[in-house]
Amino acid sequence: MTDSSGRPVVVFDLDNTLADTAHRQRFLERQPRDWDGFFAAAPQDPPLAEGLALAKESARECEVVYLTGRPERCRRDTLDWLAAQRLPHGRVFMRRDADRRPARHSKLETLRRLARDREVRLLVDDDELVCDAAERAGFTVLRARWADRSAALEDAQEREGRT
Repeated sequence: MTDSSGRPVVVFDLDNTLADTAHRQRFLERQPRDWDGFFAAAPQDPPLAEGLALAKESARECEVVYLTGRPERCRRDTLDWLAAQRLPHGRVFMRRDADRRPARHSKLETLRRLARDREVRLLVDDDELVCDAAERAGFTVLRARWADRSAALEDAQEREGRT
C-alpha cells in the first residue's frame, strides 16, 4: 500500500549514474582487486552532468533517494560528495559492509521496501542487471547510459557484490 500523502520517490544510483568512476577503474582491473583503493578514490569522482540535472529536476515533484552498492563504511565520503555537488537532500541507502549479494538482489530488496508505503516513480541506474530485475518487478526504470561502461565494474557488481 502506498502513502498518498507523501511525494513519490525517484531513486538514483551513484556510481556511473551521478558520479563518474572512470578514474578509479584501475583498482578493479588488477588481481586481486583493490577495493580499499577503489572506494578511497570515490571522493574525487567527477559529477556526471546528465545524472545531476535529472536529480535536481526530479526534486521539483518527488523525493530524491540515493541507492548505492557502496558499503556503509563509505557513508561520510558519499554524503560529502553529494553535498559538494549540491544535489537534493535525500535518504541514502547503502550496502551493509559484509553484504556481498549482487546489486540486482540488494537494490531490488530496498526498492520493494520503499514501495511498501510510497510510490516509487522511477529508478535511475547504470547496471543493466539491476534495471532488468527492477523492470521485472514492475518498477519504471531509466537506464543511465551516459558514462563509459566498465567490464571490470560490471563483473565486480555481479560476482563480488561490492558496488
